[in-house]
Amino acid sequence: QVQMVESGGDSVQAGESLRLSCTSSFLTLNREAMGWFRQAPGKEREWVSFINAWGDETYYTNAVKGRFTISLDSAKNTLYLQMTNLLPDDTAMYYCAARIRHDGRFDDPINFGYWGPGTQVTVSS
Repeated sequence: QVQMVESGGDSVQAGESLRLSCTSSFLTLNREAMGWFRQAPGKEREWVSFINAWGDETYYTNAVKGRFTISLDSAKNTLYLQMTNLLPDDTAMYYCAARIRHDGRFDDPINFGYWGPGTQVTVSS
């Protein structure tokens, strides 16, 4: 089964930083448009960030703009999400996924596939 593998989640204090990683044994990530999503308990999965297949366009949801940075290391076939100044509202399971429907919105989870099991981020105040 083709899926991503996320890592790097942890329990931290507000204001601290984390870097999440996402890799795949099957997909070459620099050929894919990729997204980071998160899901808090009792809430729907929401889009966090997107990077296009060429790596020259990145987008962020307003809640994380200026604090999170998405990037891709092609040599390591690894997608990153650098998260700084973390807030309690950032607490969620974080997922990466590859865009599989390119005619749909890049902020809609339905247009992504190869979901991994996620990595938990918990931010306490």
